[in-house]
Amino acid sequence: MKEALLYNKLPGGEVLCSLCSHRCRIQNGDSGICGVRVNKGGALYTLAYAKAVALNVDPIEKKPLYHYLPGSLSFSIAAAGCNFRCGFCQNWEISQAKPHEDDVLGREVMPEEIISAARKNNCASISYTYTEPTIFFEYALDTARLAHKAGLGNVFVTNGYMTAEAISQIAPFLDAANIDLKFFSDDAYRKHCGGLLQPVCASIETMKKAGIWVEVTTLVIPGENDSDDELTAIADFLASIDRDIPWHISRFHPDYKLIKATYTPPDTLSKAERIGKERGLRYVYCGNIAGWDTDTYCSSCGRSVISRKGMSVLENRLQKGVCAFCGEKTAGVFL
Repeated sequence: MKEALLYNKLPGGEVLCSLCSHRCRIQNGDSGICGVRVNKGGALYTLAYAKAVALNVDPIEKKPLYHYLPGSLSFSIAAAGCNFRCGFCQNWEISQAKPHEDDVLGREVMPEEIISAARKNNCASISYTYTEPTIFFEYALDTARLAHKAGLGNVFVTNGYMTAEAISQIAPFLDAANIDLKFFSDDAYRKHCGGLLQPVCASIETMKKAGIWVEVTTLVIPGENDSDDELTAIADFLASIDRDIPWHISRFHPDYKLIKATYTPPDTLSKAERIGKERGLRYVYCGNIAGWDTDTYCSSCGRSVISRKGMSVLENRLQKGVCAFCGEKTAGVFL
């Protein structure tokens, strides 16, 4: 076990965890909602440090990130656990695992080994993904520091439920994030995730202000968040922060506890894409549906500046982010 960051000791042996917006008060011998931060004798420890449950080389487009080093590879890592309880989670076997002190999922992989593996596989970045990177924060932070020293970028794929204090600590080393904005109401967040909307919105704003490149994903679930009003509210919120935030509208497929639900109809994705563009977002993408156009188009001349097939970049017509046809700059982080 490694002593955790971002907590305060309270009277009676309790601790207050300030890593995520649940801000759990944890009694001696108990763990927080995430299941991986444990109070032992009035001090908080993480069970997730250097315990990797997944190590993969992915295209950065899989995160999905379309405006951060497009066409590059990212070395993806995850530890077990999550601070949400989403019934539609596609990685529920590892995200909803409940590690115990004597039986922690994963194998020991130290931060130095991750950097070495990333460089060996010609990756441009490390992605902290698959589960929720906030809950293996200490592991991610140590790895991110080493990554920057080695000239590698760092990416969070996150539900956005971290505190401002956590963002402040990771921000100097975090280059990009894809944040899930799952719903636009507290009721839906309580029902499906066990959380609230406002902390997620705050994280999107805080990361943008910190200079982190941000893209946002909404998994469109039939009957839950696919109304015109909710999609419009999400698009309006993103546009109010920055019209250049790419919005990824992802198709739902039945999984975990929603195995009897229906797939998102293609027409619903088309509607969401139209709403996003009508509300002023410059970059809107539909995902999880084969054969759909995922090119990036210049916001000025309208021509394709990054051609994609699935998660592969076929041609990049940007020169350091500038459109080769009209000279307009495309928002993002480009070589």
